[in-house]
Amino acid sequence: MQYGCIGEHLTHSFSKEIHGQLQDYIYELKEIPLGELDAFMTERDFRAINVTIPYKQDVLPYLKEVDKTAAAIGAVNTIVNRDGRLYGYNTDFGGMADLIKRTGIELKEKKVLILGTGGTSKTAVAVARHLGAASVWKVSRSAKTDALTYEDVLQKHLDAQVLINTTPRGMFSREGGMPIDPALFPDLCGVIDAIYNPLRTEFVLKARSMGVPATGGLYMLVRQAVLASEIFLDTRYPDSITEAVYHAVKIGKENIVLTGMPGSGKTTIGRLLADELGRPYLDTDALVMEKTGKTPAQIIATQGEATFREIETAVIREIAFQTGSVIATGGGAILKGENIDLLRMNGRIFFLDRPVEQLLPTEDRPLSSTKEAILKRYYERYSTYIATADVVVANNDTPDFAAQQVKKEFLK
Repeated sequence: MQYGCIGEHLTHSFSKEIHGQLQDYIYELKEIPLGELDAFMTERDFRAINVTIPYKQDVLPYLKEVDKTAAAIGAVNTIVNRDGRLYGYNTDFGGMADLIKRTGIELKEKKVLILGTGGTSKTAVAVARHLGAASVWKVSRSAKTDALTYEDVLQKHLDAQVLINTTPRGMFSREGGMPIDPALFPDLCGVIDAIYNPLRTEFVLKARSMGVPATGGLYMLVRQAVLASEIFLDTRYPDSITEAVYHAVKIGKENIVLTGMPGSGKTTIGRLLADELGRPYLDTDALVMEKTGKTPAQIIATQGEATFREIETAVIREIAFQTGSVIATGGGAILKGENIDLLRMNGRIFFLDRPVEQLLPTEDRPLSSTKEAILKRYYERYSTYIATADVVVANNDTPDFAAQQVKKEFLK
């Protein structure tokens, strides 16, 4: 192994792709089960590695020397092998500090809660203090001498102003949900989530829905990788490289989600985009048919619209964690807030705004099978289409023109 990342579970990791954009060295993801770390670290068969959950503290005894920042934090995420001697660093510190600054969340003189007590939590505490927080408290699910419990928070610390999540709650392949509800904090002015897969956790989305600045951890991941690669190779990259790599990775992972009325061109435009960008194409109505063996029209006719909406949400939930795809949704998918939150976790939502006079009724769409039904649906839903869209694209020309407009906005 030359370069790579070690951890217990790495199926969610973007690190290999990020390092691949920085240099042409071989970077591997190596999962190490609990109990096998000692053999790996003793063998030292690598040039340099990154370290992630749950080994950022466990690797410390194997290191000849630890950088002063990493030593003060008590956690290492970067190790370099120099002639058989291991040297440890913490590039998460620079990554998290720059993420917070980039997002514009002010920690100076603020009360900050750090959710979690692992290696990344230690980094977050150090960053919060470095950025001038008035007070910093760690929060744990179980009672610990150096941490509050969530019960303590609910009883005495709802005046916290910034929340930083360092737990895996909400991570891809882990349990969903949030570590704590941001709505409980009346003075909240910032949320940072170290999770980067999905791009936006439920925790981040909930805070944003409240008007609170909130960000996921992708920029932190890219920035710490740049800093780690500089240590790996004893080099310096241009200041612009972090932003460039971050943009490229974000574009590569983010889904294009198309919403709009039945007949607005979602299927045609979606397929055009998928072909041109080399992305998988997913159609929620087609996936409903695949799942049930029935068309949406048949389900609505025999079991009712409510049943169809439940099945539709189940399908959206199944594809929410996929990345780099083009997703065409059913006309009524925007009616449930849960669907929008799921689609927004890894997606940017484009509303194809086709003039109502160009929307044609068809028999296979039971809720818009007549011109009167289309008009009714259009005026019922239009404000919701607008409110749930990240970008509105006028679709009053050719499908190819609309596809190019979506592509242009997406690649910005």
